[in-house]
Amino acid sequence: KILELQNISSLRPAQEKSLNAGLLKGNNLLVCTPTASGKTLIAEMAMMNNLDIGKAIYIVPLKALASEKYKNFKEKYQNEIALSIGDLDKNDSYLSNYEIIITTSEKLDSLIRHHTPWLKFVQTIVIDEIHLLNDPGRGPTLEILITMLKEILPNCQIIALSATIGNPKELAQWLNAKLVEDEWRPVELKKGIHFNNETKFYNN
Repeated sequence: KILELQNISSLRPAQEKSLNAGLLKGNNLLVCTPTASGKTLIAEMAMMNNLDIGKAIYIVPLKALASEKYKNFKEKYQNEIALSIGDLDKNDSYLSNYEIIITTSEKLDSLIRHHTPWLKFVQTIVIDEIHLLNDPGRGPTLEILITMLKEILPNCQIIALSATIGNPKELAQWLNAKLVEDEWRPVELKKGIHFNNETKFYNN
C-alpha cells in the first residue's frame, strides 16, 4: 500500500534487507545504513503495516527535526499524523485521535510520566538517530525512555535507525532486535583535501 501511495517501483538494499529480516512480521530492527539510503521508508512501512492493531510513535532528538518529519508525513498521510513537542507539563490527551505521533524523547518521557492513557494502544515505536544514546546531553534521557517503553509496551515493534553506530551488535542485542547493515548510498562518498581553492580526492 505505501509503495503504491508513493509511486515506488523498486526498493533500496537496506529496505530489502529489512523486509527479509521480518520488518512486516513484527520483528524489532536496528537499521544502520548511510544517510539517504532509505531508512525513513523502512520506518513508514512498519508503522503503516501495524496501524490496524495500534498507533505508532516516531521519536526524534530535536524539535526542528520533529517539525520537518511532521510536514513530510502530513503530505503523505494527512489526518493520521500529529506532532507533540510542546509543554512538558501536559499529557496531550488530544493525541488519542491520531494514528501516528511524532515527538521528541523529552516530550515522550513527559507523556509517560503523566500516565497518558493512549500509550497502551501503541504498537510501533520508531527511534530515529538512536546513536545519540552516546550523547552526554540527550543520551541518558533516551536510554531511560527506551528502557521504560520496553517495560510498558513489551509486545511493541521497535524500529531503531542510525547512519553510524560504534557497537551495533551490542545495541541490537539490548533492543532484542535484528541488525540490518548496508553500505549502499545514493551518491558515492569520496574523501579528499581542499586547499587553496583546489580539491584533491584520495584514490579508493
